[in-house]
Amino acid sequence: MHSHSHDDESNARIGWAFFLNVGFTIIEFIGGVLTNSTAIMADAVHDLGDSLSIGLAWILAKLGNRPASQNFSYGYKRLSLLGSLINGMVLIAGSAWVLYQSIPRLSNPEMPVTEGMLALSIFGIAVNGFAAFKLSKGKTMNEKVLNWHLLEDVLGWVAVFIVSIVLMFVEWPILDPILAIGFTLFILFNVLRNVGSTLKLFLQGVPDKNLAKKIEDKLKSIPEFQSFHHLHLWSLDGEHHVLTVHIELNASVSLEDQRTLKRRLSQELSEFDLSHTTVEFELDNEHCRDQQK
Repeated sequence: MHSHSHDDESNARIGWAFFLNVGFTIIEFIGGVLTNSTAIMADAVHDLGDSLSIGLAWILAKLGNRPASQNFSYGYKRLSLLGSLINGMVLIAGSAWVLYQSIPRLSNPEMPVTEGMLALSIFGIAVNGFAAFKLSKGKTMNEKVLNWHLLEDVLGWVAVFIVSIVLMFVEWPILDPILAIGFTLFILFNVLRNVGSTLKLFLQGVPDKNLAKKIEDKLKSIPEFQSFHHLHLWSLDGEHHVLTVHIELNASVSLEDQRTLKRRLSQELSEFDLSHTTVEFELDNEHCRDQQK
């Protein structure tokens, strides 16, 4: 089972990312005006969207730690998954907006104040890099998608840093939109993959095929189990997994042996750190009530 301290650590990481992002977004807007850089202003608007997304993810993650209720018997962990999906959609929209702003600049680039760009880029790399490092320790889908938010910002500021250095020596303002388009397309590709994984979990797809195979092999290794069916492995939030299975026992298994088997099965499955397990024993040739007609 996952401890509350593990969930608290996840919330703390997201909280760190939120406050860092909000503070730096304010600085970006001021810096964008002072440097007359449309690239920095575009990144500031993007970071504003990131801040809203991270704030939403933080709230949903904290709500997800509430205990189960009559209406939500599995608890509220899937709220974190909802936050992951919303953040992915916001990031896709933000990336599209950056492309919309950058592509026209290919034909009409403008020279910004390069010294201000350089200073802001160093600060941006440090702030967003630290926030991304904090979230990189997380394993939830929510933290993974948020990490891509921050990695996009880091790469964006790396692009600004490179462009500002080059523009100090040569007047090639077109480099700014070219690099912005490049890193945005790279991040967009990876975010689409994460959104696909999130949608799969929403549809209760198998979260980890290797894990499912290991569980099947474990069940097959117990000689008292004749066969098993209706094995379902799904996830609440990409980290807390649920397993249900029907197991047909050999005819020679007594009632007392069944109790022993239950304890043994619990020990065998403990290595997989499942949040919920539901196992039903069926006697030899017993009709399964869930059998499809």
